[in-house]
Amino acid sequence: MSYLDHLLFSLSVTAPIFLVMATGWILRRIHWIDDAFVETGSRLVFNLALPALIITSLVNLDLDSLFSLRQVGFGVAVTLASFVLFWIFSAWWPGPGPDRGVFVQGAFRGNLGIIGIAVCASLYGNTGLAIGSVLLAGITLTYNVLSVYALTASEGRQRTSRRQIARGILLNPLIISILLGLTLAAFRIPVPDLVLTSAAYFGRMTLPLALLCVGATLSLDALSHGTVAAFVATALKLLVLPLVGTLAALPFGFSPLELGTLFAMFASPTATASYVMARTMGGNHQLAASIVALTTLLAPVSLSLGIYILRSLALI
Repeated sequence: MSYLDHLLFSLSVTAPIFLVMATGWILRRIHWIDDAFVETGSRLVFNLALPALIITSLVNLDLDSLFSLRQVGFGVAVTLASFVLFWIFSAWWPGPGPDRGVFVQGAFRGNLGIIGIAVCASLYGNTGLAIGSVLLAGITLTYNVLSVYALTASEGRQRTSRRQIARGILLNPLIISILLGLTLAAFRIPVPDLVLTSAAYFGRMTLPLALLCVGATLSLDALSHGTVAAFVATALKLLVLPLVGTLAALPFGFSPLELGTLFAMFASPTATASYVMARTMGGNHQLAASIVALTTLLAPVSLSLGIYILRSLALI
């Protein structure tokens, strides 16, 4: 396969995702959709559509052949390691203070539920979606705990109790849907076709609606608040984390499917939830918005480049 073929393949994976996001940005600017639509759509995706998509992708999954505890464990290990390294680095720069937790969260927390899942689906179809959902389960649990710690451990942050952290994790619709889907698949519990078909209708609207909402919330004004910290966090999220994480995975002999889905998760732009969490917990939400905007705008380039290189080396 020629270099041009590899390039076209990488673009075919990433371009549709970010074109839908760009459409959301345009529709918001010409007032075809507004803040109320974005708020309602985001809530619908998070609480209903995405859980339905996850359950329908997992319910018939052959866990014996596709589920890899080693892959999930590796994804969680890389997440933990990146957090520890970024936390140690942040003690030196930007240093103790209100920006530290926001900087670290922006550097390690990826948008797995939308961009990561979308890339997995574009790469490997329903199989990639199912494997990505399993990865999402372990890594999202880790994200939630570490993000709360990062924001509360910074100076001036309000404290969050362990009960609040546990409640936030246990009531997370994504976590519930993943555990439910895995349980149905593991015990081969039959689900009526009527239920699956109805859930599939909701699931099909997940990615387009979610990407439209992400695009609509993307604010170029946030870039005006961009600081050196935002650019450094962006470099760590889009370059350092996927590069180091993927290289570290090579000695483990993961299959192309496993390596490709791991890369998709590592290389995802910063999660929009990081902005919401920073604002809710009294962090520097302007810095958080800048990191989300920068990583989302630059992710098409870094993701396409990464897929191109991995494809050229016959690794995915």
